[in-house]
Amino acid sequence: MVLTVLWFILVGAVIGALARLIVPGRNPIGILLTILIGIVGAVLGGVVAHALGAGSVIAFVFSVVIAALGVAGMTSARGGRIGRSH
Repeated sequence: MVLTVLWFILVGAVIGALARLIVPGRNPIGILLTILIGIVGAVLGGVVAHALGAGSVIAFVFSVVIAALGVAGMTSARGGRIGRSH
């Protein structure tokens, strides 16, 4: 189990870093926060998938999807507030 969680942390960090490179334009959140969101998403996705009885490959795919959605969601949520005048 510990090795699995470490694997999800590594995958989340990579997904967070890749998301930083893929999103066009100025990114409203820092690289460390992007990687942290990727890690949290991957760990949560992996834990949920394992709790639902999914196999290792399905859990891996689920963790990648959750991590990518988390990074994309946070980027768009933070980006919507920047530069808006009240």
